[in-house]
Amino acid sequence: MKVCVLTWEFPPLIVGGLARHCYGLGKAMAEKGHDINVGTLALPGAPSSEEIDGVKVFRAAAEIGHPHFVMWTLLFNHFLEKRIADIDASADFDVLHIHDWLTAPAGISLKHFSKKPMVFTVHSTEYGRSGLHGPDSYAIDGIEWWATYEASKVIVTTEFMKREVCGHFHLPWDKVHIIPNAIDLSKFNVFVDRDSVRGRYGVNPHEKLVLCVGRLVPQKGVDYLIQAIPRITQRHPETKFIIVGEGWLKGHLEYLANQTGQRWRISFTGFIPDLELVSLMKSADVLVVPSIYEPFGIVALEGMAAGVPVVVSQIGGLAEVVEHDRTGIFIYSRSSDSIAWGVDRVLSDPSHARWLTQNAKEKVQSTYSWEAAAMKTIEVFEKAARR
Repeated sequence: MKVCVLTWEFPPLIVGGLARHCYGLGKAMAEKGHDINVGTLALPGAPSSEEIDGVKVFRAAAEIGHPHFVMWTLLFNHFLEKRIADIDASADFDVLHIHDWLTAPAGISLKHFSKKPMVFTVHSTEYGRSGLHGPDSYAIDGIEWWATYEASKVIVTTEFMKREVCGHFHLPWDKVHIIPNAIDLSKFNVFVDRDSVRGRYGVNPHEKLVLCVGRLVPQKGVDYLIQAIPRITQRHPETKFIIVGEGWLKGHLEYLANQTGQRWRISFTGFIPDLELVSLMKSADVLVVPSIYEPFGIVALEGMAAGVPVVVSQIGGLAEVVEHDRTGIFIYSRSSDSIAWGVDRVLSDPSHARWLTQNAKEKVQSTYSWEAAAMKTIEVFEKAARR
């Protein structure tokens, strides 16, 4: 099939899990002989068009900027429409595949321009992320409503998200298809010199390393982890904490870290490249995912593949990806006491921690491959094209 994929982020632009998802899925579909074309945001230094691992990438620049994010998004979609419309005239796509609300307006316009079916993957919703509390959130929610209505089929990654999407957007149950997220298992099959990696971040060989990875935004719950640090270090005084990611909450989180009186234990790395992140995961003693809203939980899946014990909030998709006390440890969301308990559960029992990681690796290898996700996605595309 000839597929046009619209996503606001795609490598080398990686802000969160969306870019990795679109790259992994696109690469797997291309390897199966499908013609995958991605329309995405231009990035300084990146060519306007190129081919990455069999995926054709076309970048559109937002030629007019705007300080208001929703307005900027609509302007970007205008230029993305123009870029893809020029391509569509010659490519004759079979289906459009859009990811989240940030490219939904362009996808809807191109659907009507090309007379081709549109499939909408909902990775999260504005309603679920932060609730509806102002003009911007209602505008984003409205775009999501519009896209789910216009789409021939909707894809989500978990049962949790299917319930949320069908309930909030009033969709027929059979319009929404569940296709679990996946990861590239091969990138975790590498040797890592743990002492060397830990040394780069100021962690000594005898110290424990607690890792947290994710965007620094409220729904990731990193503030609760920071508040748990004094309790964790009471039981495990030789412990360091590394927080990987960027986001508008970073300044507040650094303030909370200072308030613990143990700022010297806590490192904020900002964004780090994928290969370095894999090395860091494989060098950690525990990975904490303290989210208060998580449609899937790709970071937990990556931790499981890396062989690090995972401590995760028992919410959303995380509760489907992880099995408590078999492939990881569940904690209550919004509870620093529960986080401290979960980290202690792992650090206090190394043999149990090793058993958890062994089970977790087996689950990831058997369930979460991009090849399986690609096959299921193509099946949804074919159903949409037959309508």
